[in-house]
Amino acid sequence: MCGIVGVVSQDPVNQLIYDALLLLQHRGQDAAGIVTQQGRKFFMHKAKGMVRDVFRTRNMRSLPGNCGLGQVRYPTAGNAFSEEEAQPFYVNAPFGLVLVHNGNLTNAHALKQELFQTDHRHINTESDSEVLLNVLAHELEKVTRGLTLKPADVFAAVRGVHQRVRGSYAVVALIAGHGLLAFRDPYGIRPLCLGRQGQNVMLASESVTLEGTGFELERDVAPGEAVFVDLQGNVQAEQCASAPALKPCIFEYVYLARPDSVINGISVYQARLNLGASLAKRVISTVPPNEIDVVIPIPESSRPSAMELAQLLGLPYREGFVKNRYVGRTFIMPGQAVRKKSVRQKLNVIGSEFKGRNVLLVDDSIVRGTTSREIVQMARDAGARKVYLASAAPPVRFPNVYGIDMPTPDELVAHGRTVDEVRQIIGCDALVYQDVDGMKQAVGQLNPKLGGFDASCFDGEYVTGDITAEDIARLNQGRDQTEEGTEDTSRLALPNAQVA
Repeated sequence: MCGIVGVVSQDPVNQLIYDALLLLQHRGQDAAGIVTQQGRKFFMHKAKGMVRDVFRTRNMRSLPGNCGLGQVRYPTAGNAFSEEEAQPFYVNAPFGLVLVHNGNLTNAHALKQELFQTDHRHINTESDSEVLLNVLAHELEKVTRGLTLKPADVFAAVRGVHQRVRGSYAVVALIAGHGLLAFRDPYGIRPLCLGRQGQNVMLASESVTLEGTGFELERDVAPGEAVFVDLQGNVQAEQCASAPALKPCIFEYVYLARPDSVINGISVYQARLNLGASLAKRVISTVPPNEIDVVIPIPESSRPSAMELAQLLGLPYREGFVKNRYVGRTFIMPGQAVRKKSVRQKLNVIGSEFKGRNVLLVDDSIVRGTTSREIVQMARDAGARKVYLASAAPPVRFPNVYGIDMPTPDELVAHGRTVDEVRQIIGCDALVYQDVDGMKQAVGQLNPKLGGFDASCFDGEYVTGDITAEDIARLNQGRDQTEEGTEDTSRLALPNAQVA
């Protein structure tokens, strides 16, 4: 889960890309980068940290040009702590290419060997995005053979990328002196949309980025499609995959995306309302509404679901937690110890909403269980008589390999456990989960044209059809170590965890 943006404009784009990245900050807080193009020269600045910290006035002045790319990074592959793996990535041949990528390649290791042994290309980092850039560069080189680049060549190169690359990828790239290229994987797992402002064109991960910078959402980039925008803002598009099928990641709607975005024709806000309505039916079958005094969301993604649930059950909706907005999302913090420590820094209770009451807490999802356990204890410390917990998503039982930090089975609290066993670990009086079919129906009814969803972290069905237990083990090599190289404390926090 990263946030990417690309712009071709009639005016300088450095401030525009900066503003766009601020609107995508929720998608990654580890690093940020911008590259611009003036003539045939690229200008780049990238570093670890939040957008506001990475870019100073002197950095912005050094980014001239009327087209460019930007990315905010949340690492799921490679070295999460290496500044050199911040994006964009650059390669000088053919033409000069820079690229930003949202997603995760599941065959990056094999591709890296191919690039070295067959394509004679050097990969300098552990990032799968650098692998993807070099595959694209090699395919472009094959079709152009050093001759003048035409849009048909660009589309042929993307067809070659689709044939070689597996996994999830939404990509925006700049080709020096020619224009901007964007494409999605054949399943459209990660989002990418296109918008216009007169002759200016923007491609971004979420529609809120377009609307927040004065662009009008035109459409989503289709799965497998490539879009080429020349330096005058002319757009050409072509389907480059042999059998595309739109099956986006359902976790975008559950948690990742901003509620004011529209992704693949679905309002994220409405999707979360629908999830709340579906969850209400599950709550009734587990906890009689007359035993619940108040419904309280766990900020922030769960608010729409909690409001809809409370309204349907005829229960008061209250805000019981105040969020410190200057602490990053605990879900995307590397290391279980860091996540656990940050919960009480991030949330503070309003004691009067808990004291002497039976409270139903509503969260968007429960992944590792560490945050949920801390929050339940905070509610009890504030005087709650009983604490019930409802999740707008089903149990997360399987690793995600398409770009979300749900890496190993032993870190997932629901893996290999019954709901009651999870309830005991979290420490709540009752635990209610959404069911998988209810989740898919709640979101899917908002766009009947969808071919389904990737819900692999819930149902274990990987839409690319090429994931084995060995692949998951390989993809997560080295993830049992923290930044300091010590044992991952998730195993200590979850003593009963089972390894698949």
